[in-house]
Amino acid sequence: MSTSTPTLTLDAEALYAQLLQQIQQAFPDPSGLAVVGIYSGGAWIAERLARDLGLSTPAGMIDVSFYRDDYAAKGLHAEVRPTQISFAVDAAQIILVDDVLYTGRTTRAAINELFDYGRPARIMLAALVDRGGRELPVAADFVAHVAAFEPAVSVNLHRADDGLLSISIDHA
Repeated sequence: MSTSTPTLTLDAEALYAQLLQQIQQAFPDPSGLAVVGIYSGGAWIAERLARDLGLSTPAGMIDVSFYRDDYAAKGLHAEVRPTQISFAVDAAQIILVDDVLYTGRTTRAAINELFDYGRPARIMLAALVDRGGRELPVAADFVAHVAAFEPAVSVNLHRADDGLLSISIDHA
Protein backbone atom coordinates (compact mmCIF):
# COMPACT_ATOMS: atom_id res chain seq x y z
CA MET A 1 0.00 0.00 0.00
CA SER A 2 1.38 3.38 -1.00
CA THR A 3 1.42 6.20 1.54
CA SER A 4 2.24 9.00 -0.86
CA THR A 5 0.77 12.42 -0.21
CA PRO A 6 -1.77 13.46 -2.85
CA THR A 7 -0.50 16.32 -4.96
CA LEU A 8 -2.70 19.35 -5.32
CA THR A 9 -2.30 21.24 -8.55
CA LEU A 10 -3.41 24.79 -9.05
CA ASP A 11 -3.77 26.42 -12.46
CA ALA A 12 -2.17 29.83 -11.92
CA GLU A 13 -3.48 31.22 -15.22
CA ALA A 14 -7.07 30.24 -14.34
CA LEU A 15 -6.63 31.72 -10.86
CA TYR A 16 -5.31 34.95 -12.37
CA ALA A 17 -8.38 35.13 -14.63
CA GLN A 18 -10.64 34.74 -11.57
CA LEU A 19 -8.76 37.46 -9.69
CA LEU A 20 -9.00 39.82 -12.66
CA GLN A 21 -12.72 39.14 -13.00
CA GLN A 22 -13.33 39.89 -9.29
CA ILE A 23 -11.56 43.24 -9.60
CA GLN A 24 -13.36 44.10 -12.86
CA GLN A 25 -16.72 43.36 -11.23
CA ALA A 26 -15.87 45.52 -8.21
CA PHE A 27 -14.53 48.35 -10.40
CA PRO A 28 -16.33 48.55 -13.76
CA ASP A 29 -14.47 51.85 -14.25
CA PRO A 30 -10.97 51.20 -12.88
CA SER A 31 -9.62 54.60 -13.96
CA GLY A 32 -9.14 55.74 -10.35
CA LEU A 33 -7.19 52.67 -9.29
CA ALA A 34 -3.49 52.12 -8.81
CA VAL A 35 -1.89 48.70 -8.45
CA VAL A 36 1.19 47.87 -6.38
CA GLY A 37 2.73 44.40 -6.38
CA ILE A 38 4.96 42.89 -3.72
CA TYR A 39 8.13 41.39 -5.22
CA SER A 40 8.35 39.02 -6.82
CA GLY A 41 5.14 37.08 -7.51
CA GLY A 42 2.84 39.93 -6.51
CA ALA A 43 4.76 42.26 -8.83
CA TRP A 44 4.25 39.87 -11.76
CA ILE A 45 0.52 39.75 -11.09
CA ALA A 46 0.31 43.53 -10.59
CA GLU A 47 1.98 44.17 -13.97
CA ARG A 48 -0.63 42.03 -15.70
CA LEU A 49 -3.50 43.56 -13.73
CA ALA A 50 -2.44 47.09 -14.65
CA ARG A 51 -2.29 46.09 -18.32
CA ASP A 52 -5.50 44.02 -18.35
CA LEU A 53 -7.47 46.66 -16.41
CA GLY A 54 -6.28 49.31 -18.86
CA LEU A 55 -4.77 51.51 -16.15
CA SER A 56 -2.92 54.59 -17.36
CA THR A 57 -0.35 54.28 -14.56
CA PRO A 58 2.06 51.35 -14.58
CA ALA A 59 2.00 49.02 -11.60
CA GLY A 60 4.16 49.97 -8.67
CA MET A 61 6.60 47.45 -7.27
CA ILE A 62 7.44 47.19 -3.61
CA ASP A 63 10.15 45.26 -1.76
CA VAL A 64 9.35 44.82 1.92
CA SER A 65 12.74 43.44 2.99
CA PHE A 66 13.62 46.39 5.23
CA TYR A 67 10.08 46.57 6.65
CA ARG A 68 9.81 42.96 7.83
CA ASP A 69 9.49 42.49 11.57
CA ASP A 70 11.93 39.58 11.30
CA TYR A 71 14.62 41.62 9.49
CA ALA A 72 16.96 41.60 12.49
CA ALA A 73 16.70 37.82 12.84
CA LYS A 74 16.93 36.93 9.14
CA GLY A 75 19.09 39.74 7.79
CA LEU A 76 18.90 41.14 4.31
CA HIS A 77 17.56 38.88 1.57
CA ALA A 78 20.05 38.36 -1.26
CA GLU A 79 17.67 39.68 -3.93
CA VAL A 80 16.53 43.03 -2.55
CA ARG A 81 15.01 45.14 -5.32
CA PRO A 82 14.24 48.85 -5.31
CA THR A 83 10.69 49.95 -4.64
CA GLN A 84 9.23 51.69 -7.69
CA ILE A 85 6.07 53.75 -7.36
CA SER A 86 5.50 56.22 -10.21
CA PHE A 87 2.23 57.73 -8.96
CA ALA A 88 1.22 59.90 -6.02
CA VAL A 89 0.27 57.63 -3.13
CA ASP A 90 -1.57 60.43 -1.32
CA ALA A 91 -5.34 59.97 -1.72
CA ALA A 92 -4.87 57.04 -4.13
CA GLN A 93 -7.07 53.94 -4.23
CA ILE A 94 -4.49 51.16 -4.24
CA ILE A 95 -4.83 47.46 -4.82
CA LEU A 96 -1.87 45.84 -3.08
CA VAL A 97 -1.08 42.52 -4.76
CA ASP A 98 0.66 39.46 -3.33
CA ASP A 99 0.88 36.01 -4.85
CA VAL A 100 0.33 33.98 -1.67
CA LEU A 101 -1.24 35.33 1.51
CA TYR A 102 0.01 33.48 4.57
CA THR A 103 0.80 35.00 7.98
CA GLY A 104 -0.07 38.58 7.06
CA ARG A 105 3.39 39.87 7.99
CA THR A 106 4.39 40.66 4.41
CA THR A 107 1.13 42.58 3.93
CA ARG A 108 1.75 44.56 7.13
CA ALA A 109 5.27 45.39 5.97
CA ALA A 110 4.00 46.50 2.54
CA ILE A 111 1.35 48.77 4.07
CA ASN A 112 4.00 50.34 6.33
CA GLU A 113 6.17 51.03 3.30
CA LEU A 114 3.27 52.48 1.29
CA PHE A 115 2.62 54.97 4.10
CA ASP A 116 6.22 56.15 3.80
CA TYR A 117 5.25 57.34 0.30
CA GLY A 118 2.02 59.06 1.35
CA ARG A 119 -1.44 58.50 2.79
CA PRO A 120 -3.64 56.48 0.43
CA ALA A 121 -7.40 56.97 0.50
CA ARG A 122 -7.83 53.20 0.50
CA ILE A 123 -5.70 50.06 0.31
CA MET A 124 -7.30 46.82 -0.84
CA LEU A 125 -5.50 43.48 -0.86
CA ALA A 126 -5.53 41.00 -3.74
CA ALA A 127 -3.93 37.56 -3.58
CA LEU A 128 -3.85 34.65 -5.97
CA VAL A 129 -3.85 32.09 -3.12
CA ASP A 130 -4.85 32.48 0.53
CA ARG A 131 -3.19 29.57 2.32
CA GLY A 132 -4.45 30.37 5.82
CA GLY A 133 -2.13 30.40 8.83
CA ARG A 134 -2.70 34.06 9.67
CA GLU A 135 -0.69 35.58 12.52
CA LEU A 136 -2.04 39.10 12.00
CA PRO A 137 -5.62 40.28 11.34
CA VAL A 138 -5.22 40.58 7.56
CA ALA A 139 -7.79 39.50 4.97
CA ALA A 140 -7.76 39.81 1.19
CA ASP A 141 -10.48 41.83 -0.54
CA PHE A 142 -9.90 39.81 -3.71
CA VAL A 143 -8.66 36.22 -3.67
CA ALA A 144 -8.80 33.54 -6.34
CA HIS A 145 -8.23 30.42 -4.25
CA VAL A 146 -8.43 29.60 -0.54
CA ALA A 147 -6.84 26.41 0.79
CA ALA A 148 -5.26 25.37 4.06
CA PHE A 149 -1.70 24.10 3.85
CA GLU A 150 0.51 22.71 6.58
CA PRO A 151 3.31 25.08 7.66
CA ALA A 152 5.94 22.80 6.06
CA VAL A 153 4.30 23.19 2.64
CA SER A 154 5.61 25.92 0.36
CA VAL A 155 3.29 27.49 -2.25
CA ASN A 156 5.33 29.30 -4.92
CA LEU A 157 4.40 31.30 -7.99
CA HIS A 158 6.66 31.04 -11.03
CA ARG A 159 6.76 33.07 -14.25
CA ALA A 160 8.01 31.55 -17.48
CA ASP A 161 9.97 33.53 -20.07
CA ASP A 162 6.75 33.99 -22.05
CA GLY A 163 5.03 35.52 -18.98
CA LEU A 164 2.78 32.54 -18.20
CA LEU A 165 2.30 31.86 -14.51
CA SER A 166 2.48 28.50 -12.74
CA ILE A 167 2.29 27.40 -9.12
CA SER A 168 4.35 24.75 -7.39
CA ILE A 169 3.33 23.23 -4.09
CA ASP A 170 6.39 21.81 -2.42
CA HIS A 171 6.35 19.53 0.60
CA ALA A 172 9.38 19.78 2.89
